[in-house]
Amino acid sequence: MNEVKIARALLSVSDKTGLADLGRALARHGVELVSTGGTAKALREAGLAVRDVSDLTGFPEMMDGRVKTLHPKVHGGLLAVRDNEEHAAAMAEHEIGAIDLVVVNLYPFAETVARGAGRDEIIENIDIGGPSMVRSAAKNHAFVAIVTDPADYAKVTDAMDHNDGMTSLDLRKYLAAKAFSATAAYDSMISQWFGFADQAQMFPDTLPLVLQRGKDLRYGENPHQKAALYLPVGPHGRGIAQAEQVQGKELSYNNYNDADAALELVAEYRDSGPACVIVKHANPCGVATGNSLLQAYQDALACDSVSAFGGIIALNAPLTGEEAEAISSIFTEVVIAPDADAEARQVFARKKNLRLLLTGDLPDPGRPGLSLKSIAGGYLVQSRDNGRLDRHALKVVTQRAPTDQELEDCLFAWTVAKHVKSNAIVYAKGGATAGIGAGQMNRLESARIAAWKAKDAAGKAGWDQPRTIGSAVASDAFFPFADGLLAAVEAGATAVIQPGGSIRDEEVIAAADAAGLAMVFTGMRHFRH
Repeated sequence: MNEVKIARALLSVSDKTGLADLGRALARHGVELVSTGGTAKALREAGLAVRDVSDLTGFPEMMDGRVKTLHPKVHGGLLAVRDNEEHAAAMAEHEIGAIDLVVVNLYPFAETVARGAGRDEIIENIDIGGPSMVRSAAKNHAFVAIVTDPADYAKVTDAMDHNDGMTSLDLRKYLAAKAFSATAAYDSMISQWFGFADQAQMFPDTLPLVLQRGKDLRYGENPHQKAALYLPVGPHGRGIAQAEQVQGKELSYNNYNDADAALELVAEYRDSGPACVIVKHANPCGVATGNSLLQAYQDALACDSVSAFGGIIALNAPLTGEEAEAISSIFTEVVIAPDADAEARQVFARKKNLRLLLTGDLPDPGRPGLSLKSIAGGYLVQSRDNGRLDRHALKVVTQRAPTDQELEDCLFAWTVAKHVKSNAIVYAKGGATAGIGAGQMNRLESARIAAWKAKDAAGKAGWDQPRTIGSAVASDAFFPFADGLLAAVEAGATAVIQPGGSIRDEEVIAAADAAGLAMVFTGMRHFRH
């Protein structure tokens, strides 16, 4: 059956947005309005004639509204196959009238959880009748239109206006698909709350994830791949996916990936002074803190100005025109900051391809959560790497303890190394990275590459020596041999921070002592693959 005329509509909504206008549009087509509780009250206040669902069923709403639409005269009117003789006979025998349109949006479960309500209130906001009506109507979409999103009201009324009060099968199929997605998302949020919040299960037997498509992307990592951005349904924190894009062309898959890496690292400095992170291909190529954002940017850029070309820049404080002018001096794909003043926006506007993303806040690096990675035939799920170091719990393993400045440099390098692809080696001095070695198959090569980059940066900047001289070096995992540490000694490092735990720790410690290094063990590693 293709065209179905809407003669009776059942409306029961928690979100009253657009309800009165919808009711008026339906009334113009002579549609009988049947409704419940607060929805009926809102329609009457809009001057519309409404039949109570209790009048339709012959039963009052009871048990604090828990039982009002769970009745054969509701679900029979929704589920009946209109051109089936047996169904038609049953409807006639039991005086069940057909319902042609259902407008339902569900109890605000996610919003109730998000505002920190108590358990009893959360349970009361688990909708039962609503999802039942939605599923009944959606199953019988050959005859019934189901609307779960106020944004679709106009689609229905426009169709009725242009087709003598009727809806098409194509429209009903579209609405049914959206309705099943809505109930799936709703049940998923309830399941997540029971598992994660109510019962504190990190890895429940079933992991219900519902994502809503935010936008299609131009392509994936490569032009022959398709891609889209999906957003979590229900309560979630802010991140790069929720950032406001002020200007520039659309973000690509790679832009999002790199921008996320930059934001996660700069968020490590959300409670510190000015900080800047420059990322290229999801690895930081320069990180610095400073007395000002401009100084932090300049010191981060000096670490590897070649890789910074076409990179992603993230800052931990609002931008002014001064920083915008400096950043605009080289080609930059994306700039991320909590905010930007009018002058900064005006400066960036001259670079029409530069994307400016404003986050409003920075994510909490210590927040709990899960990360997922797809593999052939399944997914790997783990808790986020939100491990934090207690500086007082660091273990000094060498004859010489680090000075206060060396310890600060160690901790800075360690924070950056957490965000560098393994094998990761990071040299740092004075609150800025001196050299970064990322993603090598052995730690020695990472140490050498980081040192070479530091020499190259010194040459480009006209410095007398690389910043690795007198620096601290961080290794994301233990040194399996002393050779990586000796490469750091050759680069000029005077202090080392590493997890420890190698069977050759004593050999590595002896090499550090022989070189006069100070070395601390963290007991924690930060592999990033």
